[in-house]
Amino acid sequence: MQRRQGRVNAGLLLLLYQISQIGLQNVPPVTLGVIALNVFLFLNPMRPLSEVCISVNEAVYKKNWQRLLLSPFHHADDWHLYYNMISMLWKGIMLEKKLKSIWFAYIIAVFSVLIGVVYVLLEFLLVEILDDPSYGMSCGVGFSGVLFALKVLNNHYNPGRVSTVLGLRISSKYACWVELVAIHFIAPG
Repeated sequence: MQRRQGRVNAGLLLLLYQISQIGLQNVPPVTLGVIALNVFLFLNPMRPLSEVCISVNEAVYKKNWQRLLLSPFHHADDWHLYYNMISMLWKGIMLEKKLKSIWFAYIIAVFSVLIGVVYVLLEFLLVEILDDPSYGMSCGVGFSGVLFALKVLNNHYNPGRVSTVLGLRISSKYACWVELVAIHFIAPG
């Protein structure tokens, strides 16, 4: 897991363009702060991705628990960052206004840690149940888990909506689960 250096970050430029189209004044403060933190850590990573990604091997066996805090805020490349932060932008605009900034910040902080815990727990169960140690080596970074949790929360606060997933109209309360399975098959990494 290593970022390519010395290239134009088209995803980052597109993210900045889209934020400018919405207007900074229209982005709630916690949402803007989370995006700024993710962009900052993308441009100035605390450590190489191989040292911040979360896995069973690192978290459980090596007891490297700091990865629970670091992995959500690091991204594999500029497009990974772009897709996650565009999703954060829209979910943040909808949820932060409804929940207010302090509560939304608390939720982001809790989800950021809990998602890593759930990821490690699920991977650990796969190692044990399937007796396949490769699941323990699978190392992940990014904000996608937090965004998935925010999507579930957004569906809770906005019931009755319909989403389109791969051309199929699905109730929003189930759409996030269908999207999760679809993403796994489309982009398993």
